[in-house]
Amino acid sequence: MKADNPTPPPNVKLQNRAQIGVVDVISALDRLDGKLAAREQKVADYVKANLMRISNMTIAELAAGAGVSTPTVVRFCRSLGSDGFREFKLRLAQNLAVSMQYFDTDPGDHPTGTETAVDDVLSAFHSAAAMLRHQLDHTQMEAAKHALSTGRRTLAAGIGGGSSMMAMETANRLFRIGIPASYVNDSYQAQMQAATLGAKDVLVVFSASGEVDAMIAATKIANSYGATTIAITSPNSRLAQLAAIPITFAIPEHPDIFKPTAIRFSLLIVLDALALSVARERPELSSEYLRRVRASLTAYHGRTVPLPLGD
Repeated sequence: MKADNPTPPPNVKLQNRAQIGVVDVISALDRLDGKLAAREQKVADYVKANLMRISNMTIAELAAGAGVSTPTVVRFCRSLGSDGFREFKLRLAQNLAVSMQYFDTDPGDHPTGTETAVDDVLSAFHSAAAMLRHQLDHTQMEAAKHALSTGRRTLAAGIGGGSSMMAMETANRLFRIGIPASYVNDSYQAQMQAATLGAKDVLVVFSASGEVDAMIAATKIANSYGATTIAITSPNSRLAQLAAIPITFAIPEHPDIFKPTAIRFSLLIVLDALALSVARERPELSSEYLRRVRASLTAYHGRTVPLPLGD
């Protein structure tokens, strides 16, 4: 009688392990160390010792360098989740392009004191703020202010660390001044909720790169139903070209890989400026809703001294 869940042969297990690592060839080489067939292991050892040379080598040159046949090189490439040598070289080159800055980092180059860290973060903030100030198109900012002030409801969307945080903060800032607002940070939810928007609604999308497929798809959907789309994103990106109101800026990344990305500060500045201008655009309504929020919190915790709203 056959077992219901037979144990797969070793090569199947190896293939499954390799598929997990195709996005990171360098890690896959380490993870599969000692698990490959003997001749394939010789190829792996040679590749690890010559990472920077592989992209310029032919399959025959790699086989000769590793002391194996070209079919062995092909089998090795397939063990790492690639269809062949050409695809393996492409994946390795892509991996190296983003990995070298992390390999070259010397921890000794950076002071570890918290005072220095505070200074570094403040420096990044001031630099990002100054660059942002000179890049913003205030015609687009005014258009965004008008859309948010007059729209029926606002949906904010963002995926990833900084962008998802900004989407949540958008809803947090707008409901306090009487604008129905919600946020989404899930790709499927973004598509579904974008489909519920109409001509009187607003979609605000945050994306540092402007190339996130889920955000681009959500913007297309919102556009198709007549919603006003606002993108806070990178210039000349797909998202910037698609949105009705693109608010764009470019903040270069600092070469210190340990430093948090300064673009988060820029995203927050834009959001705060929009929320402030919207509140001032409708002062009576904004004041009344802020008063209600403050009164509800006072009734809850009893504190009447000035505090950050919601703390």
